[in-house]
Amino acid sequence: MSFEMLTKLSTLYKTTSILLKANIVAGRPTNFIRMASSLIKDKAFVNGEWISAKSGATYNVTNPATGEVVGSVPDMGVADTEDAIQKAYKAYQTFKKTTAKERSEKLKKAYKLMMENKEELARIITLENALAGTNGEIMYKAEFCYWFTEEACPGKPLAEANGEIMYGAGFCEWFAEEGRRVQGHVVASPFPTKKIFTLKQPIGVCAMITPIFEQAGIPKGVFNVVTCDRGNAPSVGKLLCESPLVSLISFTGSSAVGKILMKQSADTVKKCSMELGGNAPFIVFDSADLDLAVKGAMSSKFRCTGQTCVCANRFLIQEGIYEKFVARLAEAMDKELKVGNGLTQGTTQGPLINKRAADKVATFVEDAKSKGANVVRGGQRSDVGESFYEPTLLSNVTSGMLVSKEEIFGPVAGVAKFKSEEEAIALANGTSAGLAGNFVQQWCVSEALEYGNSVQQWCVSEALEYGIGGWTIGYLQLLRPSCGGYLYTGDCAQQWRVAEALEYGIVGVNEGLFSTPEAPFGGFKESGLGREGGIGFGIEEYLEVKYMCLGGM
Repeated sequence: MSFEMLTKLSTLYKTTSILLKANIVAGRPTNFIRMASSLIKDKAFVNGEWISAKSGATYNVTNPATGEVVGSVPDMGVADTEDAIQKAYKAYQTFKKTTAKERSEKLKKAYKLMMENKEELARIITLENALAGTNGEIMYKAEFCYWFTEEACPGKPLAEANGEIMYGAGFCEWFAEEGRRVQGHVVASPFPTKKIFTLKQPIGVCAMITPIFEQAGIPKGVFNVVTCDRGNAPSVGKLLCESPLVSLISFTGSSAVGKILMKQSADTVKKCSMELGGNAPFIVFDSADLDLAVKGAMSSKFRCTGQTCVCANRFLIQEGIYEKFVARLAEAMDKELKVGNGLTQGTTQGPLINKRAADKVATFVEDAKSKGANVVRGGQRSDVGESFYEPTLLSNVTSGMLVSKEEIFGPVAGVAKFKSEEEAIALANGTSAGLAGNFVQQWCVSEALEYGNSVQQWCVSEALEYGIGGWTIGYLQLLRPSCGGYLYTGDCAQQWRVAEALEYGIVGVNEGLFSTPEAPFGGFKESGLGREGGIGFGIEEYLEVKYMCLGGM
């Protein structure tokens, strides 16, 4: 009944998926090599074995802080993936018959192993922290991983990496317990000779992002990981979406790519669990506690150098407190933020996912400056390295600027002003494609097209990075929906009014950090489908409900 709880390990991709990918080479700190070598693998994991690609091909993994190659992993193709699907499907036929208690014990063991090795895992994350974007990698599970996303939190400093390990491990612990609470129902029958029941059963083989837990005792074939470079990404991804043996696709990444996967999954009527693009508003009313709001702004904007799907993207500050907020946020940035290599003590802001990401951020800032924004802090590339950008604060931001229209995915806080509660809600919710002034452009990215517009260049390049050449993607030139929003006010009635009016799956009221395994995580509109975590929410994504009618009673 609770096989699906194993699939929820997908949330842990930010912590341990990198164990597949790094084979530390000469030039790395010797003390780190000695400490981390026991957990580092340079193979894929299929049917309980560490294997290479059938072709023998590999690709490099680089550190975005230095540009150095830190290891290589197999570049697997369709044949490798098909083999993993078959192995997973075969293992599922047996594993689905195990009890919830047995599976719970394995997840608890996985949680314990993560916590015992959290320091080592954190250092691996920090060293090899460009895992998604640099190579457009796909990892697969099905249990598989499906990955061409930038949600891998690149540039994560060591302190943040430690926190990520504990957060990810928390999902193991949570679903070890949640899985044992999955229950069917006995329904009061309207017929005297019939009994009515509902059963909840596992959905089956799932393709999704996830870590590795060989030592936790998970049987062979239940857990498989296939790695590939972006050259093989389209064919491997298409196979997973179209395979009749795969019952669910789970993906974290852009809305454009998520829509492609949903279309490819349609022919097999496959269930999809999607965490997609975001454009989170951070609203501060005049009645807010300014200290609390600034603290929340720092944690929600600059964690992971602004590269998480729930990072605050648009700061909407009421006019009465606007100037004070900007000044206090600038002071906090000066005091708390330090750019550098994630392994350097005291670093809070690491590199962006790659040089192109830093180019994108620079383009957004220059666009804002050209349209009247003031640079209060930062506003330029960092001399630390080509993938670094200085933490930036912009004032006098308007809705016509790219920092307001698009997900920044970098350390830039653009602060806009509003007058009324109604205006704030309208600005925050202005994310649907039918919004006045919104327009959609489509480009075929199968060829190396040239555009005079630098933002268009970025979009095409980003699509190619994800390995979707040959597909046509839709690109929203205005706001995209988000899964989360932030609200700061001292007015209790306003807290409820605005929180209910915001069209977001998650709203932090006077709180900048809201993620926890105990609460449902997911978005509205084009931010995705389904939820992870929470009592009875996340686990339902991986269950099928069966109605059984017993007659002749």
